Amino acid sequence: QVQLVESGGGLVQAGGSLRLSCAASGRTFSIYYMGWFRQAPGKERELVVRIAWSGGTPYYADSVKGRFTISRDNAKNTVYLQMNSLKPEDTAVYYCAAGPRRLTFDYWGQGTQVTVSS
Repeated sequence: QVQLVESGGGLVQAGGSLRLSCAASGRTFSIYYMGWFRQAPGKERELVVRIAWSGGTPYYADSVKGRFTISRDNAKNTVYLQMNSLKPEDTAVYYCAAGPRRLTFDYWGQGTQVTVSS
């Protein structure tokens, strides 16, 4: 099993920045793919960004491209999501996810709330 713990959410004004962290523990050697998802009230969960644990080109949702950046610290088993130029529509619970195969997300964190005020 893999455990994922997110942190870094909070309240920020539009135009501001936040950095989310996702710390992985347990059978981290089994992780092949990681991603950040978000779910706004009344909406379905959506992909924000995904990346192979070993590296490569991340895939960003169009809505965050150019504003959000994913990065990894493999030594710390941690993935970060730097969010800049935040908009009220970015308000959501953000989840970290991981899986043993490409485009597979078997493990999920508990989520962290991001609220962007206008």
